[in-house]
Amino acid sequence: MAPILLHGSLHGCPAPAKLNLFLHVTGRRADGYHLLQSVFQLIDRGDVLDFDVRDDSLICRTSEVPGVPAEQDLIVRALRLLQAEHARRHRATPGIDVAIDKRLPMGGGLGGGSSDAATALMVANALWQSGLSKRELMALALPLGADIPFFIFGENAFAEGVGEELVAVATPECWYVVIEPGVSVPTAAIFSSRDLTRNTKPVRIADFSRHLSSRTDAKEFGHNDLQPVASRLFAPVAEALAWLGQYGDARMTGSGACVFCAFSSASEADAVLGNLPAIWTAWKAQSLPRHPLHMVLQVDGVIE
Repeated sequence: MAPILLHGSLHGCPAPAKLNLFLHVTGRRADGYHLLQSVFQLIDRGDVLDFDVRDDSLICRTSEVPGVPAEQDLIVRALRLLQAEHARRHRATPGIDVAIDKRLPMGGGLGGGSSDAATALMVANALWQSGLSKRELMALALPLGADIPFFIFGENAFAEGVGEELVAVATPECWYVVIEPGVSVPTAAIFSSRDLTRNTKPVRIADFSRHLSSRTDAKEFGHNDLQPVASRLFAPVAEALAWLGQYGDARMTGSGACVFCAFSSASEADAVLGNLPAIWTAWKAQSLPRHPLHMVLQVDGVIE
């Protein structure tokens, strides 16, 4: 369902999940941040947010999110950065109410919190008429997390650096089965592990693109360097990978915990879901070529 635009409001705004089709750790910077290569794939499942401009300058999250106080929520923190930039440019301090229907698991590697923050920035930029360009929004968001700029970028992307260097890339149309193993994997625990491989040989975007001529090869390109560490530390991740691996090239997304496998059709995905053990939550999702909000918002944040 498309977002509904009302005066000073935008309801039903999607914050889609992402999958890492592969994730290589190619090095480590002097400041401790890891150098990565990945392909980010948008899918048609995610959280949904409602926005209502306020008459005052308060930024209020009106929904409870278990385990995430509003002051720590990436949505609120991102909106405060935009609010400060808006005040600098326009000498006014707008406010907004944000309600969230949280559908993605936390600690799942699906980028849910980052996607929520990106959607909040894009929508508030439009409703407040702040006037930031897409690139300016991406730069504003980067200090909060390297995944947020990707969702603002709005296209499937080959990512490098700490995840902020993005180049649009074509990916195959397919369906994914995603399993939630029932654990939350803390990213810091994975990246701080002594067992983490940090010297994978870099690939080029052309290496990935060459595999797009074959759907099977495209699905099997690369690997996730974080997966062995997460599997050793969290048995449910390993168990979900082993079960889903019966049907194809099963992988973990991000630093976990969710695992996924690609299929050519919805019926193939449904057949796998029909055999799912009752201990897990799982669902199917279709690949997206672009962020759905880009059909509603122009890159400069103005409602079309």
